[in-house]
Amino acid sequence: MAGKFELKKSKNDKFYFSLLASNGQVILSSEMYEAKASAVNGIESVKKNGGDAARYDKLSAKDGSPYFTLKAGNGQVIGQSQMYASEATRDAGIQSCVNHAPGAAVDDQTAA
Repeated sequence: MAGKFELKKSKNDKFYFSLLASNGQVILSSEMYEAKASAVNGIESVKKNGGDAARYDKLSAKDGSPYFTLKAGNGQVIGQSQMYASEATRDAGIQSCVNHAPGAAVDDQTAA
């Protein structure tokens, strides 16, 4: 199975998406969007920028847990990873995004 985006609607009627790896694990999550069109634009931005390893920032949380963000060409963060146990697993997560984001299909679950 290839990677895919899941587009969902939250309980408070906002839209968000996740990028899933081929094993079904979430590797990148978006912010909450007021409009579905904005979330769809976010997905397109991840597809466009996600294949470029230079667009990822390697960061550490206050507790030292490694994670990463993906930025668009304008510097705006368009997605963030989960917290990882090590820098090596975080870097593998970035590589997974680079591999999956550009060609991932969109599973729109907002119509339910």
